[in-house]
Amino acid sequence: MRLPIKKTLPSIITALTVATTSLPMPASAQTYPIDCAILLCLSGGWPASVPCARARAEFIRRITPWPVEPPLQIWRCPMGASFETAPAANGADRIFEAFFQNNSTGPRQSFPTRDAADPIAAAWRTPEALDYLVPADQALRLAQDRADIDISGPEFNFVRSIRVFNVQYARQHESGRDGDCNRSATVVLGTYGIQGDFAWQRSSITALPKAHVGLERWGQNCPSVYHRSVFVDWRDNEGNYGFEQVNY
Repeated sequence: MRLPIKKTLPSIITALTVATTSLPMPASAQTYPIDCAILLCLSGGWPASVPCARARAEFIRRITPWPVEPPLQIWRCPMGASFETAPAANGADRIFEAFFQNNSTGPRQSFPTRDAADPIAAAWRTPEALDYLVPADQALRLAQDRADIDISGPEFNFVRSIRVFNVQYARQHESGRDGDCNRSATVVLGTYGIQGDFAWQRSSITALPKAHVGLERWGQNCPSVYHRSVFVDWRDNEGNYGFEQVNY
């Protein structure tokens, strides 16, 4: 019998809870990949539980400068399956079975397998480096690899719904000499591709979601404005909207 995601998710959260309470926890790491918890809890709208509270805290920590990181790093969650040739019948079961299938050999390693501290992987993390990573003649540059299973189906749309707006700075002020209004801003947008690959691209103040606060006076006459923030929003598996903003 196939269960809808509303009924499946509590079982997932229970499994995560058991993992954290029954296994020894190293001082520097969770007993389960935190990105697996982020993936599962985000899909269910962050249900109340200790594992999901920890997952959400890490999700927010990653967008708290500096540096600004992808809040979900799905390539760090080994889901123990290769790419499928045919889609599974039920999306909720695909999410569930990816994590809790019986596999005597253990889950396969999520890729990339290279050290995350290598210079190429680390360079993109600094927002100031975006001018080098995204030259004017190149709209996008991939920052990381993808999930280790096929997540192209609609049941994983919640991953692709995540957007990270990094307002590196936005300044508006009146010129002392001629009274002109000077405005300048640098905004970059991080999005997820079909297989969970993360990429940065240039964006603008006008692209910020309505839920973003701090730039309401932008473009109105010329009040003095100086603003920096990171804003992330998403939709869970049922389409419910959520967001977080960190000012700095």
